[in-house]
Formats: sequence, C-alpha cells, structure tokens
Amino acid sequence: MKPYTAYILIGGNIGDRFANLATAKELITNQCGTVINESSVYQTAAWGLTEQPDFLNQVLMITTKLLPEQLMQNLLSIEESMGRKRSVKFGPRIIDLDILLIDDLVIDTELLSVPHPALPQRKFALIPLSEVAPDLLHPVEKKAISQLLTACNDELVVQKISASAS
Repeated sequence: MKPYTAYILIGGNIGDRFANLATAKELITNQCGTVINESSVYQTAAWGLTEQPDFLNQVLMITTKLLPEQLMQNLLSIEESMGRKRSVKFGPRIIDLDILLIDDLVIDTELLSVPHPALPQRKFALIPLSEVAPDLLHPVEKKAISQLLTACNDELVVQKISASAS
C-alpha cells in the first residue's frame, strides 16, 4: 500500500506554546508518520471564543501508512496524552491537532471530515498550509490552496513569528 500524504494543523494557546508544538511534532513522528515538511509558526488571535490567549499554529506535512481514521485516532490519543480537555467549544487548549487534507481524499464519517470543512474560511490554517503546499488542489473546491487563501474573507491577523517550532 502506498503511503498517504497528510497535512496536519497543530496549534495551542495554553502553557509553553512552542514546547507544546515541538512535543506534538515529536509524538506525531513517533505515532503517525514521517514529517517531510513543516511551515513556519504563526500567531493568531483566538477564533470563535475570542476572550482567551493567542494561538500558535503550524502545518506539518507527513507521510503515513495509517489509514485516515487510524491517523485521526492517533492524533486524538496524542491530544489526550498531552492533557487536552474538551470542555468548552472553541475554548483554550494545550494542543489541537486537525487533519486538513489527506492526498485528494474526500471523507465524511462520524470521526473524520477530510478535507477539513472549515479550511477555506480560516486564514490561520490556509496561510501555513499555503507555505508548504501552495499548488495543492483542494479536492472539493477544485482550487489551489494559494487561490483559496486569496479568496478567503477571514479578517483575523495571522503573524509569522518563527521559521520552525524546533
């Protein structure tokens, strides 16, 4: 079976945010697949529930032999092992791991929606994704990630703060 290429948005806004990104990256490498590219780290104000600390976000491009649902299960397990508590929707979190895309797959199950349904509306995901894969075609929108970014109306300021979390 040929490995999948997956694009994972990692982020968080509690604790040592840089250390949490580095830990998540290490755990993803150990439990999910090989990181073959990564974006810079970006800082963004909270989306949805705005009265909380700013988030740091980064996109990891990985190759994995895990089936998509198993990849999602492993990411949820990593979140839990790092202390993620799902108590408030859009609330503060130590780590958040979202699958944005897996190859050109379209998946909609109870556990997993790929491509991530909110991707075209969120600059904090599109900007780091366009850094690692600007010409990647969104399998539903049929547009390159760079085109989705240009068309995105999200007004949150997304600021590059470092070239890498490590």
